[in-house]
Amino acid sequence: MIPMPVIIPKGLPAAKVLSREHIFVMNQGRANTQDIRPLKVAIVNLMPTKIETETQLLRMLSNTPLQVEVDLVRTASYQSRNTGREHLKKFYTAFDAVKTNYYDAMIVTGAPVERMDFTEVDYWDEMKEILDFAENHVYSTMYICWAAQAALYYYYNVPKYPLDNKITGVFQNRVLMDSVLTRGFDQTFDAPHSRYTYCKEIDIQGVEKINILAKSKGAGVHLAATRDQRKIFVFGHSEYDTDTLDEEYQRDRLKEEKPPFPQNYYVDDTPEKGIRIGWKAHGNLLFNNWLNYCVYQETPYKIEKISGL
Repeated sequence: MIPMPVIIPKGLPAAKVLSREHIFVMNQGRANTQDIRPLKVAIVNLMPTKIETETQLLRMLSNTPLQVEVDLVRTASYQSRNTGREHLKKFYTAFDAVKTNYYDAMIVTGAPVERMDFTEVDYWDEMKEILDFAENHVYSTMYICWAAQAALYYYYNVPKYPLDNKITGVFQNRVLMDSVLTRGFDQTFDAPHSRYTYCKEIDIQGVEKINILAKSKGAGVHLAATRDQRKIFVFGHSEYDTDTLDEEYQRDRLKEEKPPFPQNYYVDDTPEKGIRIGWKAHGNLLFNNWLNYCVYQETPYKIEKISGL
């Protein structure tokens, strides 16, 4: 398999990280000289740790033989306090500036607003615009964690519920049915989760258009999709780095006397012994399958035709 580059803005911090990992990245100037129609992908990054999140997602998108051109998108109605304005100004585009564009695919990330009602979120009105945009301007959209809950609520009136304790750790999921998204998966596979709310399996089952593809005993539904594969709901974090849950746990320790301990994450449940890594292969395969089977093989060559689908 010949690797193709992921096309990113020149100077993006993720470029150095990915290059050290021998991942092929290319800036827009060089890409413009090639006679290839890349997949156009938007990443709506709602996470406060934007640089870490964009690096994680770009790593996943680069692990295919497809050329992918990425636009990093932020909300206009809420300004991140955790990422420098210069970084946002240089590398991100406000949603208002791209809402007439068309994309083969889009990723909408999670956000640390789970314990708030959807209508209390500062950018909820803009989020609804993004969800409407996905219907008519994007062929296939992957919603991660809070974004998956928000999309289920907005499109299908599926509510979210608070958990007694935060779900955090690595959970073993079971594949429930054949799907192009889980092609090549083992019958069971690991995935990280980190959230304070959940959607009930029975509520998702009540939506005729949606299939539940994988779930775990400890974290519930992990992966679901509409039957046409145009909406993908991922409740866990297959994109997480090795130490992401550890960093979250250390932050929680500064805020709480007894924060929730990440399950099945540390070797022998002992942080001093290191981290047990068991989710990365299936995480890469999930994104690879999505881009190949749900996007590349289905999206129209003339991208503007998406609006008529």
